[in-house]
Amino acid sequence: MTVTSTDDLRARIREVPDFPKPGILFYDITTLLKDADAFAAVIDRMADAVNDEKIDVVVGMESRGFIFAAPLAYRLHAGFVPVRKLGKLPAETIEVEYDLEYGTATLEIHRDAISDGQRVLIVDDLLATGGTVLGTIELVRQLGGEIAGLSFMVELGALHGRDKLAEFTIHTLLTY
Repeated sequence: MTVTSTDDLRARIREVPDFPKPGILFYDITTLLKDADAFAAVIDRMADAVNDEKIDVVVGMESRGFIFAAPLAYRLHAGFVPVRKLGKLPAETIEVEYDLEYGTATLEIHRDAISDGQRVLIVDDLLATGGTVLGTIELVRQLGGEIAGLSFMVELGALHGRDKLAEFTIHTLLTY
């Protein structure tokens, strides 16, 4: 089956009720990822959305953000930089603590990952409350990077993450 619309992409995402807890409807992207045409269409559409921007580096957040950020960096002829959970990077890092729905978490990036003035596209699979991306923005800014935009495959509109990111250009393919 070919992919010609966002509805075709949406049809490839499995909806799992009551996961990870009762009352939550989980959008499982693994069913889309295993479909070569759908995965290629996602990367192509994400790249097309920012093709007019100058992008030096694509930053992806652990772990599902890596799935989209690395091939997107390749398509944009940009570098790829991972943002990891605390303790996962081997060289000197900077870190930021950010809020989760129930508590906090810490992200880190290599201190030499981004040079002053580089244009950075931040990529993740999902925009929910915006906490992870806000933490990542802080890391990029600490290193002197300029945020060229934010790119997500899926946005959960009811969680209002976009509201916290009003100063940035945001690209999403699918909104639930």
